[in-house]
Amino acid sequence: MSLNKAPKNEVFYRNQNWNYPKVVKGEGVFLYGENGKKYLDACSGSAVANIGHGNKEVAEYTKEQMEKVAFTHLSRWTVDTIEDCAHKLAQWTPGDLNHVYFVSGGSEATETALKLARQYFVERDGKSSKWKVISKWNSFHGNTIGSLSMTGITGRKKIYDPILVQFPKIPQFYHYRNMWGCDTLEETSIKCAQALETEILRQGPENVMAFISEPVVGSAAPGVHPTPIYFEMVREICNRYDVLWIDDEVMAGCGRTGKKMAIEHYGNVVPDIICTAKGMSCGYTPIGTATVSDEIHNTIMVNGSGSFHHGHTYAGNPLSAGIAWKVMSIIEREGYVENSAKQGQYLMEKMQDLYKYPIVGDIRGKGLMIGVEFVKDKATKEPFDAKEKVNSKITNYCLDAGIVPYPGGGSVDGVRGDHVLIAPPINIAKEEVDILFEGLETAIKKTCDEIL
Repeated sequence: MSLNKAPKNEVFYRNQNWNYPKVVKGEGVFLYGENGKKYLDACSGSAVANIGHGNKEVAEYTKEQMEKVAFTHLSRWTVDTIEDCAHKLAQWTPGDLNHVYFVSGGSEATETALKLARQYFVERDGKSSKWKVISKWNSFHGNTIGSLSMTGITGRKKIYDPILVQFPKIPQFYHYRNMWGCDTLEETSIKCAQALETEILRQGPENVMAFISEPVVGSAAPGVHPTPIYFEMVREICNRYDVLWIDDEVMAGCGRTGKKMAIEHYGNVVPDIICTAKGMSCGYTPIGTATVSDEIHNTIMVNGSGSFHHGHTYAGNPLSAGIAWKVMSIIEREGYVENSAKQGQYLMEKMQDLYKYPIVGDIRGKGLMIGVEFVKDKATKEPFDAKEKVNSKITNYCLDAGIVPYPGGGSVDGVRGDHVLIAPPINIAKEEVDILFEGLETAIKKTCDEIL
């Protein structure tokens, strides 16, 4: 039964069991409630507001561009802002990922990648039996039908299972709970990559068109990541079996992990498609992209039909593209990617002290994308019962302390497992990191006092 805590108005809120405090202002890394309370946005909304709130340079640019041209349809027109944004993003992506297809968000980006993969093989071969996408448990790729089909969080998709494609899943590089009893992250990374080859052979390479993975896991198991050997093996396996590799950087990309693209942490490997959104525009406008290799683009658009059978009204919106270009230019100019790496290392070092609390089981991440997993028993890694709502308790105590985390659950078995993602704006200062850490530690201590 619903708790009916949401405000009574005409808005269809996402969760009636939350009370939705009202924000009246955002400035820098802080949000301000209508009661005057100040909150440090420790999750950038959902790893979105990477350059913080209330950026006046972006606001002024938006006004100028809106007065110039706010909307054209990409099926008929091109605009400088669209071309400039595509050029900028192509500079940020590795290898020959030079062709940017614009959409309005992360779910649309991964859904677009799915369709691009299918059309690529049909255009290349005339007809193709390839249609399956292999994804992973403990993964989230979006909420549209295709992207939710690729998602590996049972709690998010179970109700929709009858209308989803049941794509095959393999284990995540989730070392803390790896199924093989591996002692090192390197061993877990190798086992997980080998699982991809096993699944391709099980499904039949002639049926598998793509493999999708986040380089650093977001909401499904925050901060989880492999060693470089994982993606080295993935690239070789995908090449061997003629499978496209989709790199989902909707959350991890655009500076979040201390690199322009998180895949840079793993050497010189180059995926076939990169999906971005969130930090690309830092929340100042909805936007997403699927950026593809020369091979995919040329097969469909130059040597093939010349038409991608897919599109959205706001795909390639000149206002949104311009804002994203401006945001990425600011990130470059101000050195925010480097700041993310620096402050992320500082925060990670401070967070090691949290292991002294009996409920802190694992801390992992890269840059300013850090996950903390909470457990009932450190020795056995036993999770709390979902009914105890430990992640909600942590969140409420964090809000009391003036910081906003990104809570989550279900990482153990789809139901149990409590964690928070810490992902503040990547322009955060050292003094603000100290405020964030103090608030998080206070919340964890109070949660321990309540439940133990």
